[in-house]
Order: sequence, then C-alpha cells, then structure tokens
Amino acid sequence: MSGDHYDVVVVGTGAGGGTLARHLAPSGKRILLLERGDWLAREPENWIASNVFVDNRYVSGDTWYDEHGKPFQPQIHYFVGGATKLYGAALYRLRKEDFGELRHHDGVSPAWPISYDELEPYYTLAEQRYEVHGARGEDPTEPPASAPYPFPAVSHEPRIQQLADDLAKAGYHPFHAPCGIRLDEANRPYSRCVRCMNCDGFPCLVHAKSDAEVLGVRPALEHANVTLLTNAHAMKLETNDAGNAVTAVVVERGGETERYSGDVVVLACGAANTAKLLLLSATDRHPNGLANRSDQVGRNYMFHNSQAVLAISREPNPTVFQKTLGLNDFYLAGGELEYPLGNIQMVGKSQANMYRGEKPGETELAPDWSLERVAKHAIDFWLSTEDLPMPDNRVTVDRDGKLTLAYTPTNEVPKQQLYDKLRSLLGKLDLNEGHLIRRFAYMKNEIPVAGVAHQAGTCRFGADPATSVLNVDCRAHELDNLYVVDTSIFPSIGAVNPALTAMANSLRVGDHLLERLA
Repeated sequence: MSGDHYDVVVVGTGAGGGTLARHLAPSGKRILLLERGDWLAREPENWIASNVFVDNRYVSGDTWYDEHGKPFQPQIHYFVGGATKLYGAALYRLRKEDFGELRHHDGVSPAWPISYDELEPYYTLAEQRYEVHGARGEDPTEPPASAPYPFPAVSHEPRIQQLADDLAKAGYHPFHAPCGIRLDEANRPYSRCVRCMNCDGFPCLVHAKSDAEVLGVRPALEHANVTLLTNAHAMKLETNDAGNAVTAVVVERGGETERYSGDVVVLACGAANTAKLLLLSATDRHPNGLANRSDQVGRNYMFHNSQAVLAISREPNPTVFQKTLGLNDFYLAGGELEYPLGNIQMVGKSQANMYRGEKPGETELAPDWSLERVAKHAIDFWLSTEDLPMPDNRVTVDRDGKLTLAYTPTNEVPKQQLYDKLRSLLGKLDLNEGHLIRRFAYMKNEIPVAGVAHQAGTCRFGADPATSVLNVDCRAHELDNLYVVDTSIFPSIGAVNPALTAMANSLRVGDHLLERLA
C-alpha cells in the first residue's frame, strides 16, 4: 500500500483523529487512518486491577526525559482509540469563561481565537456522537447549551447520593457528572454497560465506554472509503521543494519504511507526540521543525495541576460505579474567591491492588486485609486546577528522537486551596474530618509529568502567525495542507477534562475540511 494517495491522511485515532474520521467518512473521500498501536486486546486482564495498575499492562514502553535528564515512563497508551481506551469518560464542556482571558493566581490564562458560542454546536454534536449522559441546569457554571444531553444523567448510588445531599445541605451545588458510558438504566437487560467498578482507568471489555475506537473508528470503517493501518508509526513528514505543503507521511511498519500521501494531512498524535513529529520533520526551509517559524511548536505544554485524594467514610462505601458527581463551586473567581481554584469530581472507586500499583514502596509490607479495609471505606475525589501555558514548559527532541519534557508547575497556591476546601468540608459530609489521603491515580511512577492523560498546548492555534502554530481552522500557518486536531491546539486548558473539547473542535475542523474537499 505504500505510495498510495488519499484525499485525507489522519495520523492518530484518539479523541481528535477517531472523531474526525467518523465525521469525514460519509463524504466518500478516500481516508487513511494511521495508528501507531494495535487494537487493544479484549481479554480478562482488561478488568483486573493488578494487571492494569500494578503491571502497567496497557502502558507504552516509551521512555521520556525530564529537564534534568532523568528518564521516566509516561502513562501513555498507543491503541486504536488512543488515550480514550483507558480514560474515565468524563465528558465536560469548558466553561464559557474559559474561552476568554482569565486572571489566575500565577498569571493570565489567554483567550481562545474562537468563542464558546462558535464551538457550542459542535459540543452538542460531540455529546450526541459520544452518547453522553448528564443533566442540564444543576451546575451554576454550566455554559449555555442548544440541546439537552442525549441521555439522562447516570444515577448516584446511595452513598454518593448521600454525599450530594450533604453538599447541597451545606449550600453547595453538586451536579451529575457528564458520563460517556453506554448505559441504559431503564432497560438493564439490554444495556451494553453493566455499571462495573472497572471503568475509570481500565479498558472496557464489553465496549460499553464511549471511546474513540467504539464511536469513532469503528463507525468510520463501515464506509469502504476508509482504510485503517495499525502498528504504523509516523516518523516524519516530507514537504515539497517550496516547503509549503506536506507531500508524504513517512511510516515505520513491520520493520519497513513506507510513505503515504494525501491532499490533506491531519495530525492527532497527542500534544507531546504531535510536537515531536513536527520537530523531527525539520528541513532546510523549516530548520527549527515543521510549522515552527514562530518557535512555538512544543511550547506551552499543559496537563492540569491535578491531585487524586481519598477520604475515609465513617461507614463503608459500597459504591460500585462512583464517577457520577461533580462540584464546580470553586471553579471561577467571585465572592470570597479572588481567582479560580478548579473542579472537584469523583474518580473511579479505588481498589486495594491500585494502592500497590500507585505506592509500591509504602504498601510493600501492608497486609492485603488492611488495604482492603481502606478501599472499603474510601470515597475518591479528583481535583483539577488550571495550569498556565508557559513558554518554557515544553517538549524538545534531539536528532535521535529522544523526547524531553520540561515542566515547572503553576498555580500551586490555588491547587492547595482547592484541596483545603475539600478537606474543610469532610466533617459536613459524614467523612473523617480534616484527613485526605493523596493518591497517584493511574500512575505507578510518582514523577508528576508521567501523568499525560490531559496533555495539551504544544501547537496552539490563533490568528497571529508570530505567536501560534496553527490558524483558526487549525491549519499550520506555513503549510497549506497540514492540520492538527488533538489537544495540542489548546491555548489554555481550563480545569475540566479536555476530551470533549478535542472531540468538538475536531468536528468543527471536519466541517471546514468537508468544504475544502467538496
């Protein structure tokens, strides 16, 4: 197949690439999907915590380096469907305010080159495509929406309903978290989702998670004009003599080098790997890397200033599917808050084997019964504070392809304040007061930058070629046929999960490409 020409070549099949492929597929245009990994195996280990969290069965063997040259294993996944294969399927919209400038403790979060209103129809379409469950009107920070959620909110189990009631009684505004799971609570015998505990951070054995393989790539492949190549690692992009168009994607597959060309080439490799591919594609006309005249490729890396914590409930917490509640009362400045603190949401119910994976040293001598007892009483929270796009937080690559990720945290004060806010609430929530246990959720490696699930920002889009990599249509300023549709395009990241925004923007760019290719 090497040498074949396509209308569109898409590199990467996650939230950006998989969504785009489905959107373009009905056009009849010849579309090639290149995926570095393979199909994720459906096997019993999908749902075994020790395999997923202790053995890191589905984590790539990549080695990256921090700014001090210290190697680490990023928690990154290369499969059809990309990172969505193991994500928590929390499909939030950014708040409307996130699209404008926001003053934070450590600086200003920049405005996007498009408004929330421009992206809103695509948020609605993305929620429909990814079968999102939710309830409008519960979250006071929720932006306007042109349609209800396509599916009703996932119900709280009794202990989480009690938590929601206690928060409301204390004057807060808990809401049903938007969930991308294929659950039919009104007809459980026919529901694809069985509402199990092995969802957040696990692959779904029964394809009940709204991931980009199940609801992006597979629907796209129903069209004969769409071709998928797995185990196809894009190594570089080649350009024409003028340097203003990509002529081929150079791929390593099965030990052989292959080249594929397209009228349009779209990158959706994730923020770090999209930047890496552009930097490795340097030419005489693009000596600092492709699309990098602005020197912005790889810069402004963000991944959220996050923390996973658990509180110990006085009574056992028998919840199975816990990820149904969110709290945004501290998301925006106002009242007693001088600046935004961030989002609080439930994270998947912790299990004893997860602790061994997250903290192997501390739990090595702990008997199984003690960890089981902690898990039995644990209520688990995920706290996200926005980190700011800083030029020196960046991805760089040497000639051998060695990827270095330099990162200095921002907004550490509001991160701690958000933690303190939750800790101060514990007594009102029938939890052991003032005590939270920090977790390294989904990370065997305690190096913070290893947690790359929310990576963003290395190829920001904007109107000014001097300060951005891509234009408002997410096309490279310097190349007529090169686009990017993953989270690397984000000028800022907000404080909620980025997947739905990547999906929505991919649909927006998809409409532009349909017009271009018509």
